[in-house]
Formats: sequence, C-alpha cells, structure tokens
Amino acid sequence: MIDTPAQLSGSVRAPTLKSSSRPVSLFLDMDGVLAKIEPEPDMVVAEPWRTALLKRLGETLDGRLAILSGRTIDDIDRIAEKSVAAVAGIHGLEVRFPDGSTEQQTLAQSTDIEERILDFRRLHPEILIENKGAAFSLHYRAAPHLREAVVRFAAGMAEAYSLKRQSGHCVEEIRAKGRNKGDALRLFMEHPPFADGMPVMVGDDLTDEDGFLAAEALGGFGVRVSPQGPTHARYILDGPSQVAEWLDGFVADQRGF
Repeated sequence: MIDTPAQLSGSVRAPTLKSSSRPVSLFLDMDGVLAKIEPEPDMVVAEPWRTALLKRLGETLDGRLAILSGRTIDDIDRIAEKSVAAVAGIHGLEVRFPDGSTEQQTLAQSTDIEERILDFRRLHPEILIENKGAAFSLHYRAAPHLREAVVRFAAGMAEAYSLKRQSGHCVEEIRAKGRNKGDALRLFMEHPPFADGMPVMVGDDLTDEDGFLAAEALGGFGVRVSPQGPTHARYILDGPSQVAEWLDGFVADQRGF
C-alpha cells in the first residue's frame, strides 16, 4: 500500500515511494523529467548531479531503474553518462535490457522518407529534423506558427508509408509501428530485477500516457510532470527540479540520512 501523498514545495502532490508489500520498479522519462526541455535536443547535456542521482537510485532500487525516452539509446547514454543499464529509446522501438542485450525495430524505406522530409524542410528551414533510425522527428519549437503545417505533413507521411505519427512538445514524429512506452514498461516488468516490483512511471508528455496506463494496470501508478490537460497519472510534480527533489528525498529516506 502506498503512503498518503506527501506535500512538496509549490503545493504539488506526489507519493512517497514506499510500499509495504512490493519494492518499487521506477521508470523515468528524460526530457521534461530528468532534464529541462531545451530549444534543441543537443542542448541537453550530461550533468554531474543527475548522473550521481541516477547511480544512487539504481543502487537503492537494486537495479529496478529504467529510462523510457523518445531519444535514442545512444543519446540517452550521452546525457545520463551510461549510469542506467535498462533503457528504452525511441518510445520503445529500441530496448536495452539490464544484461546489456538489445532489441531494435527498423524503419523501412527510410531513404525515400528522409528525402521527402528534407524537401519539406527546404520550404520551412526553421524546422529541426532528427533522424533516429526507426523514426524521424520534426521539431518546430523555434517556429510554433508552423504547427498545423508540420502536423499535416507528418500525418500525410504516416498514411503514405503505413507508419505511425506521434505528437509531443512542439514535435511531430514519423515512426515505425511498434512498441510504445507502455509496451516497453510491460516488457521490462517481465524480466528481473523489475518483475517483483511495483511499477512507477514518471513522464511529462502525451507519449508517457501509455506508460501511466501500463503501470496502473500492473498495480503501480503514474506521476505526470508539469501536466497540461487531462492525464492518466495518479499524481503530479511541478517540473524537473521537483522531480530531482522527490527522487533525492526517496534515496535519502531509504539510506537513513
């Protein structure tokens, strides 16, 4: 049974990560949760305090810690400095298990798709394009007025190539059909050391809602960071700084200091 939600600074409520029956299996998004959202993805860099916190969390949770992100595994490793073994990248299209084994889905016709995307970008040079291998991201944070044009283009590409369109914070992704973050969470929960734990998913975006639902269905819960609109998460936090405060408090409590 989870303790009564604790009051944190800023009048934001989140649970204490204690359970009388099951240890916690913790799943964290990267951008907007462990790191502030920056104008461009490459502007998010490794931070010593974050790496140290993740290492302490992994030790405290006996390895029941995973990062589930829209970034690639390589990019997650860059930011987290390889401090977390279990990682799902591109929303679950690529997975690395705690033992180091990996699974990865691919994007068919990627050359044709990339050419059409680059043609679109020539019309709208303010858009930032990311080729993630199994997905292409079209970031329009620097040009929010292009939202409708980007959504229309992404939807047309998804239909033309039998792909999936996925929306995020000022970004549209054209990706292979396959796992989402909820699927990735369930996959990890089938393997040790996660299997005996209670899943807790922490995310800030529409792409994390599948993870919240999966965690709830497996007897855990979701925590939405800086929520905008309805969410399936049971609790909320105000931003990455409160996430860090919350997680640091959990580690200190478990270690008795």
